[in-house]
Amino acid sequence: MKFMKLGSKPDTFYTTEAVRSVSSEVSSDLIIQVKGYRYSLHKFPLLSKCLRLQRLCAESPDSSPHQIIQLPDFPGGSEAFELCAKFCYGITITLSAYNIVATRCASEYLQMTEEAEKGNLIYKLEVFLNSCILQGWKDSILTLQSTKAFPGWSEDLGITGRCIDAVATHVLRHPGKICLAHSHSRRDGGGESAREKPSKGWWAEDLAELSIDLYWRTMIAVKSGGRVQLGLIGEALQIYASKWLTTKQVIPDIDSDKNGEKLGKYKLLLESIVSLLPAEKGAVSCSFFLKLLRAANLLKASASSKMELARRVGLQLEEANLKDLLIPSSLSERRYDVDLFMAILEQFLSQGPSPPTSPLRTKGRYDRRTRSRSAENINLEFQESRRSSSASHCSKLKVAKLVDGYLQEIAHDKSLSLSKMIAIAEAIPSFARIDHDDLYKAIDTYLKAHPELSKSERKRLCRVLDCKRLSMQACMHAAQNELLPLRVVVQVLFYEQARATMAGGKVTDLPPNIQALLAAQDDESSRAGPTLSTKSGLDDQWSVSGLKSPNSKISTLKMKLAEDELEEHCALKGSKLKNFCSIPSRPKRMINKLLSMNKSTNDQELKKN
Repeated sequence: MKFMKLGSKPDTFYTTEAVRSVSSEVSSDLIIQVKGYRYSLHKFPLLSKCLRLQRLCAESPDSSPHQIIQLPDFPGGSEAFELCAKFCYGITITLSAYNIVATRCASEYLQMTEEAEKGNLIYKLEVFLNSCILQGWKDSILTLQSTKAFPGWSEDLGITGRCIDAVATHVLRHPGKICLAHSHSRRDGGGESAREKPSKGWWAEDLAELSIDLYWRTMIAVKSGGRVQLGLIGEALQIYASKWLTTKQVIPDIDSDKNGEKLGKYKLLLESIVSLLPAEKGAVSCSFFLKLLRAANLLKASASSKMELARRVGLQLEEANLKDLLIPSSLSERRYDVDLFMAILEQFLSQGPSPPTSPLRTKGRYDRRTRSRSAENINLEFQESRRSSSASHCSKLKVAKLVDGYLQEIAHDKSLSLSKMIAIAEAIPSFARIDHDDLYKAIDTYLKAHPELSKSERKRLCRVLDCKRLSMQACMHAAQNELLPLRVVVQVLFYEQARATMAGGKVTDLPPNIQALLAAQDDESSRAGPTLSTKSGLDDQWSVSGLKSPNSKISTLKMKLAEDELEEHCALKGSKLKNFCSIPSRPKRMINKLLSMNKSTNDQELKKN
């Protein structure tokens, strides 16, 4: 830190009965009152350098030995006034980044200009500020912080603007330089290890000490320079938000806020950060966007800010994690904001079409030798397009997993409408779900949390479920699930038994049309990719004991199915019943065979036991 000393005389100011005086052989003839402090001084050294005091003394002549002047609105208070007074007396004063703003405002108030005396205090302060203070990073930051106490004076004198320009210049000069900020030195004790600690965003933590208005103006100046990487801008914003906009800090302040003053401050803080976010994709992490979106919901920020954040999250949704996506609607409610998630998902799905899947054509040795350079360029461009499409394909697979996990969390909400549940489930393309186990868990949870659903509503919900993509354990659980529509249970049993028969090498036991159906499904599964491995720590209710037990509900399935068909027959008034999903013709004969095959399997297992 740089400092400047002015004057050469020793300090002779002293206090007697709450009055500050200066030792002198000449008696004082001027009393100045500054914000509760009383100074007994002399006219000659003060009036010779302060035009304002000259005018005040001339405007109020007093015949008493001590003329009294009051300065109630003096900037900087008694400390700044005393520095100016000591300069007039020639007493040594020390100026630095901590007190230069207050002293500069005080000297301006007293009009200590060149008109009063050459080399006056204002001139000396301006030279020191421009040539020394603003040339250093630490001094520029400290001076900029001190302008907050004198916003009007600092703006009028141009101190704030000059400090912001100086800070931005330092950042733009070496935006990615491995350097040490004073915050690092302060935190690490200033040792050798601290000096060697690298940080590309060396300026971000120091700027985080600024108030939001000064920070916003400084970041605008830094961004307008065009030399700082967008990733560093995003990192700086994240550091600032983690200091001033944490949930642990915001929630208690809002709860104790009676007049809404703190809420307004946090809203301004949030919306200022949002306005500074780089527009380019990838410059800011998706996790940071979601944290800002959570804060926006808690603070009831403007709809434009929330929609902008939701749009940015949607562009990078594949980077999100499930915990961050569970955004509460407000502080008073424990429900999640499903509408906000739907807006995010809609933005993600609107980015582009599904990727092409046609393979590249292989060329022979002769073709590789004789093809032209233009053909090579076309081939390279085609490979690049496929590579970008593959990334889009992978992102949809990740988002599908996120959506199914999100559905499992919100399915517990009793106020969640069936239409929103189905809309979110159906939004994911079919190819993005490799298996439907997580989707089945979400449906099962929703059915348990909403026992009031009618039979038709349950069927409508289960239409999004593809029984062919359920794992063995999921099939076993679904076969015993009384909440599922009967047709879904039949489909689950059918595919489970068919897979078990083919796995045991008894393909000939199945009708040709079923064999063809399963073969087609195997081809489809192989193209979609390998199924995800089932976790060993599944819930206890995913048990197969019910299927192996002689008292299994499978024995009553035929009767229930007949009742279900009778009800539909009466409701449709003789209309032709539709085939079950993915079940070939003659369903009754096939189900009879399926049940008999399952029964014989259970009997064999019982005999073995």
